[in-house]
Amino acid sequence: MQTGIIGLPQVGKTTLFRILTKAHVEGKAGASATHVGVAKVPEPRLLELAKLYNPKKITHATVQYVDLPGVQKERMRESLATLRDVDAIAHVIRVFDDPSVPHSEGGIDPLRDATNLDLELILSDHDQISKRLERVEKDLKKKKDPLLELEKNVLEKCKAHLETEKPLRELELTAEERRPIGGFLFLSQRPMLYVLNLGDEEAADMDKAVEKHKLAALQGRPNTAVVAVCGRLEAELAEMEEKEAAELLASYGLKEPGLNRLIRATYDLMGLIQYFTAGEPEVRAWTVRKGSNAVKAAGEIHSDIEKGFIRAEVVSCADLLTAGSIAAAKEKAQVRLEGKEYIVKEGDVILFRHSG
Repeated sequence: MQTGIIGLPQVGKTTLFRILTKAHVEGKAGASATHVGVAKVPEPRLLELAKLYNPKKITHATVQYVDLPGVQKERMRESLATLRDVDAIAHVIRVFDDPSVPHSEGGIDPLRDATNLDLELILSDHDQISKRLERVEKDLKKKKDPLLELEKNVLEKCKAHLETEKPLRELELTAEERRPIGGFLFLSQRPMLYVLNLGDEEAADMDKAVEKHKLAALQGRPNTAVVAVCGRLEAELAEMEEKEAAELLASYGLKEPGLNRLIRATYDLMGLIQYFTAGEPEVRAWTVRKGSNAVKAAGEIHSDIEKGFIRAEVVSCADLLTAGSIAAAKEKAQVRLEGKEYIVKEGDVILFRHSG
């Protein structure tokens, strides 16, 4: 599962990627290249579980980010084509004002930048759908085909939606409707995270950024999220010891770095949840899609556990931490035995019983 980070030149995109993933990226030379890195999902519950088990190892869940080259206005379509390989998009939008770093569009206007990029994604998909519809209609004139008829109907529905200047991520489709268009990799269908990169003076008011900059139009839309960060502050925090970083955050009235919220927002937007396994060897967070059953979750650990699945012992992390031990949780009847079709919940602590 990859999230592509995109943005216009000079918005702080590659800086945020570097801080997120601890990847080494050269300055100007790195701006024209694609970089891949992994970020840990912040999870305080892992540390609390570790206090119960004193494990040899603690392993966080991760999100993979792809830093794509800066979007060049004159080569917009070419730049955006690289998004076809990612599962979600994080669009870094410049909100900070710095006269020493000119904006490529001549002035700071976050809503314009967000709208323009979305429009390019919409136009790209509209072109792709129009060409495909021509071929489908020609084939249907030669021979009636129920599958092609369904594809034609869905494509026409998508095209009509795009013509209202709305991205496909906001169009509700049934599972049956999604099936014939699943292989087209439409760009505007990707979940979108708008990342507002603020100036230092706004670090203490990140929660008010949407209101202050009149960006309400970006909020509350399907498969879309907005998160504010302060890139320069995050860069400072990344260079500090934990205690110093905590003091700097406190001076701004913040409890955690903005990048923690960015990572969690990415995770949620991609429809992912965490469950935990815990023992003396390791306390670990695992990633599954919302709605995954116990067998699928077992397969994330190892295919042999999935194949030999017998049952799952499940307790919520909150109940386990309150009880203080798995034995105490069992005494309170908080540990359940679940079968293959059990739908894993966010924060479950699971012990899989399996053969072989």
